[in-house]
Amino acid sequence: MPFSASAELLQALESDLRQDVRGEVRFDQGSKALYASDASNYRQVPLGVVVPADIDDLLATLAACRRNDVPFLARGGGTSQNGQCVNVAVVADASKYLNRVVSIDPLAGVAGVAVVEPGVVCDSLRDAAEQHGLTFAPDPATHSRCTLGGMIANNSCGAHSVMAGKTVENIEALEIATFDGARFWVGPTSAEELERIIAAGGRQGEIYAALKQLRDTYAERIRAKFPQIKRRVSGFNLDQLLPENGFNVARALVGSEGTCAVTLQAKVRLVKSPARRVIVVVGFTDIYTAADAVPHFMRCGPIAVEGLDRAIIRGLQARGLKKDEIALLPEGDAWVVLEFGADTQDEVLQQARDAAAYFQSGAAGPQISTMLVEDRALQAKVWSIRETGASAVALSVDRDKPDPVVGWEDAAVDPLRLGDYLRAFQALVDRHGYETSLYGHFGDGCVHARITFDLRSAEGIARWRGFLREAAELVVQFGGSLSGEHGDGQAKAEFLPIMYGPELMQAMEQFKAIWDPANRLNPGKVVHAYRADENLRMGPAYKPVTLHTKLAFASQEGDGFQRAIERCIGMGKCRSLEGGTMCPSYRGTREEKYSTRGRAHLFWEMLQGDVIADGWNSREVKEALDTCLACKGCKSDCPTHTDMASYKAEFLSHYYENNRRPRQALFMGRIGEWAPWAARFPRVTNFLTTAPGLSALGKWIAGVAQTRALPRFAAATYRRSVSSQASAIHALGGDAKKVILWVDTFNDHFTPEIAHAAADVLTQLGWHVVLPKKRLCCGRPLYDFGLLERARELLTHIVDDLADDIAAGVPLVGLEPGCLSVFKDELLKQLPDHALAKKLSAQTYLFADFVARQPFEWPTLAADVIVHGHCHQKALFGMQGDTALLNKLGVKWKLLDTGCCGMAGSFGFNIEHHALSEKIGEDMFEAVRDAMAANAETIVLTNGFSCREQIEHGTGRHALHIAQLAQRALAAR
Repeated sequence: MPFSASAELLQALESDLRQDVRGEVRFDQGSKALYASDASNYRQVPLGVVVPADIDDLLATLAACRRNDVPFLARGGGTSQNGQCVNVAVVADASKYLNRVVSIDPLAGVAGVAVVEPGVVCDSLRDAAEQHGLTFAPDPATHSRCTLGGMIANNSCGAHSVMAGKTVENIEALEIATFDGARFWVGPTSAEELERIIAAGGRQGEIYAALKQLRDTYAERIRAKFPQIKRRVSGFNLDQLLPENGFNVARALVGSEGTCAVTLQAKVRLVKSPARRVIVVVGFTDIYTAADAVPHFMRCGPIAVEGLDRAIIRGLQARGLKKDEIALLPEGDAWVVLEFGADTQDEVLQQARDAAAYFQSGAAGPQISTMLVEDRALQAKVWSIRETGASAVALSVDRDKPDPVVGWEDAAVDPLRLGDYLRAFQALVDRHGYETSLYGHFGDGCVHARITFDLRSAEGIARWRGFLREAAELVVQFGGSLSGEHGDGQAKAEFLPIMYGPELMQAMEQFKAIWDPANRLNPGKVVHAYRADENLRMGPAYKPVTLHTKLAFASQEGDGFQRAIERCIGMGKCRSLEGGTMCPSYRGTREEKYSTRGRAHLFWEMLQGDVIADGWNSREVKEALDTCLACKGCKSDCPTHTDMASYKAEFLSHYYENNRRPRQALFMGRIGEWAPWAARFPRVTNFLTTAPGLSALGKWIAGVAQTRALPRFAAATYRRSVSSQASAIHALGGDAKKVILWVDTFNDHFTPEIAHAAADVLTQLGWHVVLPKKRLCCGRPLYDFGLLERARELLTHIVDDLADDIAAGVPLVGLEPGCLSVFKDELLKQLPDHALAKKLSAQTYLFADFVARQPFEWPTLAADVIVHGHCHQKALFGMQGDTALLNKLGVKWKLLDTGCCGMAGSFGFNIEHHALSEKIGEDMFEAVRDAMAANAETIVLTNGFSCREQIEHGTGRHALHIAQLAQRALAAR
């Protein structure tokens, strides 16, 4: 049964924690909601949450739980798929502060060792190790956000376990704490050292004595019953206590899922990282013959062997996703990716070519295709299919079928028996009427499966339980492990007796009791476990909710706001610290509630009304959304395309029906309405916004940070400067090759020179440039303040006023990615059934996307250029148009991997967000400064008005729009 705490106990516990913990103690409903779920099917509301400031704080939290006799759970990245990191306990989030790589010794051991804190992200350790030519070998698909503490708890693996094993094989020692207050280092123990520790007494001596007795009692049974396969992850690692394994207490604790001890520090093994890598993709007729070929793969000496079946590929194709990546795959209906590594490119290429020739020869079977991929960027594309493909198809496009979910995710067998196992497993899936995708670590015999379990009805649960039992029996029949990577948690633990039998289960229960006799560390997981069908997040008790929304939330996978929220399956890619755009607010704070996942979890809880009961008036949701930059990074970077910018706009539109809008809504949100009036008197306006005293007062009234310099109005707007040119205002008939130039509020009033440059270039390319007959506005800033009705009015005006040109197929070309994204995204949500709106969206182009496709002989421009991509451009258009045009111009360019600039429209001007804005922008500032230091003449290029403002504020460097660069090239002819 879950732990039950009275209100008095919770009050005393919170008081105790606040007295001794220097970090953050959170017992509010929002924090409980955030940590109630992970990436599994399970949900348990915690007693409270602590974010410890350091190791001493973690120990103080543990001590407070001991004094109050309440359960404790240490949590890392929250990406567990079997329910390990949810519990009715005090949850300690180590990821925000306990994330240091304490030291690296590149000369220790075979290659090197590192000492890390439990909250360090796997990729952070790997990046630090790469500076010495080393790496930490285990790399789950979540390597960009999972933590070492979580990897140790779950005995995580990943694609490169072929090269160097699971986490357990890469742990040298652990510093641990027990629930009852002992703290000591553990590791391999010689017979002499074991006797010395026992003789010394104390809690460590008591534990070691009991472990020795456990080993002696069950040694023969462990040797006989533990599966002798590479990926045995299920159960406790009792085999590590055997003499032949050196009585390695650290490795015995790996995979114990936080149920026995708490990791404070870890000494991990580093291995040599191959400097050069090449992949070979081998295509097969089906996944079973691909699995049969495992012996052939292994003879080629790869460092990774990953299999993938047709179900994920077909699912991606049905959603129009990863077209470029899928195009890289050779012919087949199943594929295996072989990665080779070596010190030199010649050496690794030879390995890859030999492997490709071997499979092309037919030695591994008929009808095999191969493709060698040498380019690292293309390799990354192939790997992205494997790492995110399953998550991308997590919602069913067939509304009559359940979503494919985790629930039997990662069983493992002897790799040499993998083909036969998969045939038998597929037959089991078919007998139960399910559908599945199959993929995984073929070199180690570990298979992942997303299966269409019905977990929302009593009948579906009963069928699921029957399947789980038969699946467990099948794995045991093949000499395998119920879990080969993700651990047992709650999903598998109930069925461990099928794998180990009653005697070894008793041994595992004793192992747990030796370490945690009070059963207060993550209770209900691995042993004495909850049933697989308890604590389901979306089980029979899940409430369907129908809400009236102002935006249309419709997709292939289903309609409505609740279905949109279900997109987040908790895999947490939004918590990645490098690469891509999402999630800038998480990167700046490392706060779960400021991640896309955290906000989605809060929305989910809001809809269920259990922990968060105020619906659209929820202060918890409002607070979490307050730091959302609406960058749309999640719409493209998230594998499930969770669209937090739209969810935020929808929420705010309802929230402000009952709550006062902030003063920034008038100044920043409605800039499109007052800017034309202010632009009539630019000198006066600029004086009022820059004069000492007046400027400070105006910024205070508008809610703008005092240190921000407001943009200056141009002497004349673009529209006014061309008003005398009738041809630039009125649409022309006949066969004129016409294009509508969409001059947004910002480029019209503040930087008309960009609009002039764009018009000049388009004209020289042979286009007749026109403007709408009257000034129109897309309303982009209105969405930041939930002003959706006004935004819809503006879009309706646009469609009506441009109706003839839209119907005629006249392209609309714009300059500001944030504004143009309205036509690609919000327009379709605001006017979902309007035929002309859909047509306008389809014929809307960013400047470079349109210009780059025109047949034109461009002059070359001698220049070094660094490019920062606007978030909306990356999310909805991509950077291909810019890079194609830059190539045509002949400049030497580099696209910065800088994420969000941090300004995000009005966000960075807001007095409450200014500090976070600058923190988010620091990576971009550093990249610009580095480029300037290398070459002061380097051109900084970005298409976003807010990006240019942020760059100038943060570095003093003026950035250009790509239209201006193109104009320079034409002027230099």
